Amino acid sequence: MSDVALSVLDLAPVADGSTPSRALENALDLTRHVEALGYGRVWVAEHHNMPGIASSSPPVLIAHLAAHTDRIRLGSGGVMLPNHAPLVVAEQFGMLEALHPGRIDLGLGRAPGTDGLTAAALRRSSDPFGNEDDFPAQLAELRGFLRGDLPREHPLHRIKAVPNNGREPDVWLLGSSGFSAQLAGELGLPFSFAHHFSAQNTVPAVDMYRSSFRASEVLERPYVMLGVNVVAADDDERARFLAGSANLQMMRLRQGNPGLLPTPEEAEKQLRGEAAGRFVASRAASQIVGGPDTVRRGIEELLARTNADELMVTTSVHDHGERRRSFEIVAEVMDLAPREARSAAGATTA
Repeated sequence: MSDVALSVLDLAPVADGSTPSRALENALDLTRHVEALGYGRVWVAEHHNMPGIASSSPPVLIAHLAAHTDRIRLGSGGVMLPNHAPLVVAEQFGMLEALHPGRIDLGLGRAPGTDGLTAAALRRSSDPFGNEDDFPAQLAELRGFLRGDLPREHPLHRIKAVPNNGREPDVWLLGSSGFSAQLAGELGLPFSFAHHFSAQNTVPAVDMYRSSFRASEVLERPYVMLGVNVVAADDDERARFLAGSANLQMMRLRQGNPGLLPTPEEAEKQLRGEAAGRFVASRAASQIVGGPDTVRRGIEELLARTNADELMVTTSVHDHGERRRSFEIVAEVMDLAPREARSAAGATTA
């Protein structure tokens, strides 16, 4: 499995009894840790109005992580483009690319990353969820700003996004359904699918991406990355215990009660009863939870079904030390060795 690239999606979880500041300190510590282990990239996600997730501003956090690391690629997983003016995103990521050339990824999604009321506050629009037909036009405008090649007929073509060093960061499309899969394929962009919360759509979306793929100046062939929940521990029982925290947090979110990441002890008490059991079972398809052998089998099975080029591991456990250990175990079962950061096209960066 050493040929499959391995990366990290960090939500900067805020644990019960901790603080957002500590969560962000842990984000930097984890990034340094996985860089040493040989992971290729770390992405941070845009979420709003969620007390248990500290990564509300990906470009700010990316700048911090990049300034304190050496090789690993940093990026957004993702920036929710409808929440922002394309020019603002172009300026933010143009600056990141100028500061850290060859190390910046711009993963883009079209969902709000939050509830409807918060989306309305972000967008100041009468239609906070927008129209999916707007996304391709927003994406084209953003890439035009990043590359400095908006067509003359575009009403904003005289505007220049500054700084711009003539190279756009690596642009990815993110998705949990077929819309972004097809668009990424048609544009010849790398595609990251959210297997970690839409496992039932993984294979159809990946197939759609590959079938619609057209070679571009970015990619000659399709490149698929899957986001996957992994909780690894020294044995299956310990891993299942640790995974309870994220299960309870997600159940509360679905009930309209978002909160901090609870302790596994609290989760063990709260996740009792038939309804809770059904909820935990429903998440099993999107998770790989267990000791080293179980994790290895889970990853092998997922790769056999999808033939993914890269896995982006996300892990939410209450104790930061246990979280670090989980990524160590995944690196061990994947035979990971320290490597240079690489783009989706396979190029390495110093």
